[in-house]
Amino acid sequence: MCGRLALTLPNDAMAQIFAASPANDLPNLPNYNICPTNRVHVIAASGEARQLVSMRWGFLPHWYDSETSGPLLINARAETIAKKPAFAQACRQRRCLIPATGFYEWTKDAEGRRLPWYIHSADDAPLALAGIWQSWGPDAQKTCAIVTTGANQTLSAIHHRMPLVLQPQDWPLWLGEAGKGAASLMQPGPEDQLHMHRVAPEVNSNRAAGPELIEPFFDDTLADEPTEELPGSDEPRLI
Repeated sequence: MCGRLALTLPNDAMAQIFAASPANDLPNLPNYNICPTNRVHVIAASGEARQLVSMRWGFLPHWYDSETSGPLLINARAETIAKKPAFAQACRQRRCLIPATGFYEWTKDAEGRRLPWYIHSADDAPLALAGIWQSWGPDAQKTCAIVTTGANQTLSAIHHRMPLVLQPQDWPLWLGEAGKGAASLMQPGPEDQLHMHRVAPEVNSNRAAGPELIEPFFDDTLADEPTEELPGSDEPRLI
């Protein structure tokens, strides 16, 4: 599951890293608390070129009459993505990359309090999350979802799912630039790929903002209390 993101990389740096031409309507950065239905940065292939564009985070199948006609689809499970009517065509034809500096997950303590964690690359390099996209509505609004897999052993300590994180050598295959075979990429990343740390509970609010949201946090009152993974479902997920 992946339900909240942070992105601090400037647009020009992202365009250079992903060899993509940036659009003029990209969301403001930095943003330490990107929530579902927000606009996110997306790298999509267009012919022989890559574009860095803005899309709504929350995939809208073509049969939705409105943005609230059905469940809010922010994640798509790798194990079933090719079989789900909402995702099958996008999985074959409209794959994308969703850059992030990191993402958040939550556990609960013995008293049911939500404890946020921040997950980021072990070397602090930007993450490229696998995504799919869909044009929706009379204005052809572009919408997207993040592909998830079962968590590797490192992340399974806090959640049973994780976003599919792609390495630079795999970007052309995922984007369809290197032919077929993208399904081979849909598996958990290596154990040393990501690091995580607790962050302050302020990020529990979707209105919270600022770089302090990703700073390490330690609560002495929770030092000896067990935690458990928050229940949740990737697909569909209501926020």
